[in-house]
Amino acid sequence: MLSLPSPQQLRYLLALADHGHFGRAATACAVTQSTLSAGIIALERQLDAHLLERGSAKRPVFTPLGLEVVGRARTALSALEAVAETAAAARDPLSGPLRFGIIPTIGPFLLPRLMPALRGAFPRLRLWLREDQTDRLVTQLESGRLDLLLLALPCACGEAETLPIADDPFLAAVPAGHRLAAKERVPVAALGAERLLLLEDGHCLRDHALDACGLPRGVLPAEDGIAATSLHTLVQMVAGGLGVTLLPQIAVEGGVLAGAAVDIRPLEPEGGAPPSRSLALAWRPTSPRAAEFRGLAPAIAAALQAA
Repeated sequence: MLSLPSPQQLRYLLALADHGHFGRAATACAVTQSTLSAGIIALERQLDAHLLERGSAKRPVFTPLGLEVVGRARTALSALEAVAETAAAARDPLSGPLRFGIIPTIGPFLLPRLMPALRGAFPRLRLWLREDQTDRLVTQLESGRLDLLLLALPCACGEAETLPIADDPFLAAVPAGHRLAAKERVPVAALGAERLLLLEDGHCLRDHALDACGLPRGVLPAEDGIAATSLHTLVQMVAGGLGVTLLPQIAVEGGVLAGAAVDIRPLEPEGGAPPSRSLALAWRPTSPRAAEFRGLAPAIAAALQAA
């Protein structure tokens, strides 16, 4: 019979892989550095394999086998945690810790409404929040470091199960007094003649804005490649007369325009429905808490719709 590693040994290994430093990994595991090192050495002896290169390198270097073991350790620990989560969910749904990832074009505008609502509706639920770009959140979901995501579709969500919960229309944002501000609705085609300001590459909203304007992804519509790192910065660039942009309605309702000399107008599509993005929850298809997440969806949708 094979001698199996303990969950604690696997946690030590994953902490070292995640932090890339023995001291920080030990702190994350709430043990001393010597305890963590001894645990990993014991794991190597148990497996009769070298997981780390031994040398003068200041940072731990994993062997090819070590990297493979790290990947399998993530899967194994996730499966073990799912066993406990299944029992906990059956005893007391929507309680305990929930590691929740949210993209930065939603988080700052939704969380002030969402957090009080969830505390009132689910007082035993403890949300641990992570704000990041979509691709990094999906990676953390797949590895088991996050349980649930709130993101915008369409996106590269891998194998995650998604549940659309709200539609988020795009609005045209132009400098105060701009000629397009004189229109009740801004034709999407009219944006093609303007300098379109976007978030930097990596934000899904960038691709959604390009799609809304009928521009190919990966092509900078602004000839000088101007891009912003946040919606607040984007608004200030528009207020400064550098160009126009598209903003999601949730951001406008959430106060992203506060104090900025920017006019907002609805978009007039060339045909069909006005451009928008779909806000959705995403989780691993194997998650034992899928029923809980579906039960949580109406509360999140209500916060999204609240003015």
